[in-house]
Amino acid sequence: MKLKPVLDAFERAPAAAELVERIPARGAALRLGGLPGSSGAVLVAWLTSHFPQRLLTIMAPTPGDAERWLNDLAHLVDGGVALYPQREALGEDEPHYEIAGERAETIEALLQGRLRILVTTARATAERTLVPAALQQLRLRLSEGERRPPLEVARALERMGYGRVATVTEVAEFSVRGGILDVYGFGMGAPARLEWWGDDISSIRGFDLTTQRSLQELREVTVLPVSTRALREEEDVPAERPNPEPAVRLSLLELLPTDTILIEEALGPDHDEVLRGWKEAEHHLEVARRLGEDVPSREAILEPPDIWRARLEAFPRMLLRDERVDVQFGFFPPDRVDRDLNRLRALLGGSPPTLILCDNEGQLERMEELLEGPYTARAT
Repeated sequence: MKLKPVLDAFERAPAAAELVERIPARGAALRLGGLPGSSGAVLVAWLTSHFPQRLLTIMAPTPGDAERWLNDLAHLVDGGVALYPQREALGEDEPHYEIAGERAETIEALLQGRLRILVTTARATAERTLVPAALQQLRLRLSEGERRPPLEVARALERMGYGRVATVTEVAEFSVRGGILDVYGFGMGAPARLEWWGDDISSIRGFDLTTQRSLQELREVTVLPVSTRALREEEDVPAERPNPEPAVRLSLLELLPTDTILIEEALGPDHDEVLRGWKEAEHHLEVARRLGEDVPSREAILEPPDIWRARLEAFPRMLLRDERVDVQFGFFPPDRVDRDLNRLRALLGGSPPTLILCDNEGQLERMEELLEGPYTARAT
């Protein structure tokens, strides 16, 4: 793992142990304090290592902020990270092919269960995009009251790469006992127990892996695939499909698993960006109509801010820059050195330990020459 000393130091913070016990549930928000600079990225990398079955989504206010998050995470995790950029233009067609391609690739990776960290912007989460039916079928969303026979669900899980076992004890397993199906999948905060009345799902509850006892009620669960091999093989088999399912316009928040942990710097700037995009869209679309262009409605390409906010607040969320703080990490910004080697040596000789991050090998070697002494050691 990259920069393991940084993650080890984060692990030793008393607030880290507190956070493990206070991961927010659906519809709840936890406000964290004392996370300056790139501490937020360290938090996300640490959460990924502790909750590998959960998807974490970072919602940055602007594209520049999203790029900063992405660059920081590149030094902290070994993979499973992708950017979902916002459009550069209004309308269905994105004129920048790189952005259009990256958006499509990220959605595919998300629905195939290949992502652990998704970085995006507030406006991108409000944008509606056409999602092919074949991609939508990669995930399995089950809701209380839905009519779907248990045998059909079991077959779907097998096609998604899940192993059928007598008792579910870890991720990527499911079990069936009469009209009860247990499943623990990628994208889920905890294993779920589904009960049927006939062909209708009558109840969905979480359950404890150790005691196997049922826990809180859940309205729905989203299961991402372990493997898409069987699904791809089905697509390769010729079949008569006179009425193929059309693509549907969905927002990113509609595609995320229901237990995705959303990381926000603060709600205010995110809401402002979505509201600004909503107002600008009306102006630009009206100008296009006056020019005789055939353009979609604003609601077809963007979610209204009130609907966006309601979807957002349904997820478990962590806020990093809110005025109110529930869990305080107490980290401080780094001391200013201002190219003063004596000041830097004093920091290295004091407590707590100091870790210097260099941009490249040459810079590292030069820094070692300048700071050669009893308090310096290479951490790579």
